[in-house]
Amino acid sequence: MNTIDRHLPDEAAMKTWRRAIHQHPELGFDEFETSCLVADQLRDCGFEVHTGIATTGVVGTLSWGQDGGKGGPRLGLRADMDALPIHEETGLPWASRNPGRMHACGHDGHTAILLGAAQVFGRLLREGRLPGSGTLNLIFQPAEELGGGGGAKRMLEEGLFERFPCDAIFAMHNFPGVPTGHFRFRPGPFMASSDKVLIRFDGKGGHGALPHLAADPTLPAAATVLALQGIVGRNVDPVDMAVISVGRMSAGKTYNVIPATAELELSVRALRPEVRDRLEQRICELARGQAAAHGVGCDIRYERGYPVLINSAEQVRFATDVARELVGDDKVDGNAPPLSGSEDFAFMLQQVPGCYLLIGNGDNGFAGGEHLGPCSVHNPHYDFNDACLAPGAAFWVALARRFFGG
Repeated sequence: MNTIDRHLPDEAAMKTWRRAIHQHPELGFDEFETSCLVADQLRDCGFEVHTGIATTGVVGTLSWGQDGGKGGPRLGLRADMDALPIHEETGLPWASRNPGRMHACGHDGHTAILLGAAQVFGRLLREGRLPGSGTLNLIFQPAEELGGGGGAKRMLEEGLFERFPCDAIFAMHNFPGVPTGHFRFRPGPFMASSDKVLIRFDGKGGHGALPHLAADPTLPAAATVLALQGIVGRNVDPVDMAVISVGRMSAGKTYNVIPATAELELSVRALRPEVRDRLEQRICELARGQAAAHGVGCDIRYERGYPVLINSAEQVRFATDVARELVGDDKVDGNAPPLSGSEDFAFMLQQVPGCYLLIGNGDNGFAGGEHLGPCSVHNPHYDFNDACLAPGAAFWVALARRFFGG
């Protein structure tokens, strides 16, 4: 380890914050208790605190050096705060006390990690040990889990980077199954776009015994389900990732009546913006073509959600070097495989160059308080691994000190 050891965060405090947040999970734009905890801790650390951004978002700023940091580098670090509408089944002493709500994605841990780093930054400022001059913006974001209308977009719409300019921005997410203290990075596209599509076929209902007097919408719906995968197989370069999943099919209410309408609801994902555009074009063409072939109408609601998350090569190199110096080459993957999941930090990366990275969450599944092994996020048996707290916060401190010339 290097000199950063003298500035390690308080692991016990982070664990206390993390478990308190875990016990009281709040859904997107309802993180009032969590926001209060964050704001109070930031004030205690000497940060200037700004609340109410995107309803429950919090930004803590720290400036130092000549002219109060003006003209110096400006760094943004972001953590998400919201929980999921899942009933927890871990059986842990700090399990959710809010039925039907759970921190099943580790945002409680992300928040505690950034607060732990804030504690160190505040101490370094009081000791006059922050290098050079500059401004540090710690961004605590609500509603990452809400799809296209998530908290990152709302914060940007409310002037996040106009109020708190950043030259670069970074965010971290835990990754179950990867050992704790290990880091993963990737330049370029790292996480997929996520779009929601509702297709409704409008026909003419009728008696099941008299199909010639009806215009059956289930036929184009069924044909569309089968044909959709041909888009991925024949309209997308095989080296590119594309996913079209039919999550819902709905038509009729009884066996002997031909329904007047049939609906399909799709999840569509891609790792390149141009592939995303191509998927939308072909899905709409295919559905309308099937409707025309079967003599029914077609209405399509195509809702674009999170864009492709694209990391900046320069910031990835910078962050990877920091991680290697901190934990060693054997614990750092600088070219990790991309993920088909989505993340609204992508909106921030469209405005400011930066890097989204992963930290290993190790063995994190529980049932009845007993270990199950690695457990995926968005699972009722998931828990954030507290062994991630110290290396996560130490990484943020090391990255910031390097960014500001320390």
